[in-house]
This record gives sequence, C-alpha cells and structure tokens, in this order.
Amino acid sequence: MHEGPSKPNPWQLVLYSYGRKVLPPSMHEWVANDLAGPRAAWRTVVRFAIPCFIILVPFWFFPTSVLNKATMTLPIFIPFVYFAIALNKIYRRARLRHHGLDPDLVDVIAREREADLHADYLAKYGPRDERPGHT
Repeated sequence: MHEGPSKPNPWQLVLYSYGRKVLPPSMHEWVANDLAGPRAAWRTVVRFAIPCFIILVPFWFFPTSVLNKATMTLPIFIPFVYFAIALNKIYRRARLRHHGLDPDLVDVIAREREADLHADYLAKYGPRDERPGHT
C-alpha cells in the first residue's frame, strides 16, 4: 500500500472532479470506488451538470416571465444532461485510464449483477465460438 492520505481534501476533490488533477497512488482505491463503485454514474452526471447550472443561473434573474426564463435555459441544460448520461461510461473509463487504473472496472457492478444470467446462458447454450468472422 502507498503512504499518504486515502481520500482527497476538498481542493483536490474539485480539481479531480473536473479533470485537472491526477490523484496520488495512495488514493487509487478511492478513485476506483468513485468512478466504478455504487452511484458512480449519478456522481458523474451531477459533476457534469454543476458547471452548466452555474452558468445558466444568472438567466433566471432577468426580469421576465418564468416561461421566458425556461426557454432561455432549458434548451441548453436538458441536452447537456442528456449527453452527460449518454457519455457517462466513456468518460468514467477515460478517467480510470487517466489515473492508471483498469478501465474495465466500470463494468464490474453490472457483471456481478448479471452473473446468474450469464451462468444460465452458458448452461443452456454453451460458451461462445470465438473464431474470427464466425457469427
């Protein structure tokens, strides 16, 4: 195990959350849990949404109707969140790779959850044929 703190301080967390800092090896377990553990997808979407939200908040102070405010901000915010959700796994894989960790950690929880389904498939149909070009 590496010497040093196992969790980032608030400043390191902010820099880490927005891709500006690679945390030291002593924090790799924390990074792996943050990017591949429970609720990792949710944390990533929230981290994506916060800067967009901060940029759009001033529009809500314009002296106009709520409908007008919504039409100024929601067409930006909704696609932003949509793409944060769509690219979530790709972004988390890249962040794991950036920290020198295995990008396949992103799928560990799904593999554990679907292990019974996979075992049933193997029992019923047998292993896949791995020959190139064979379908």
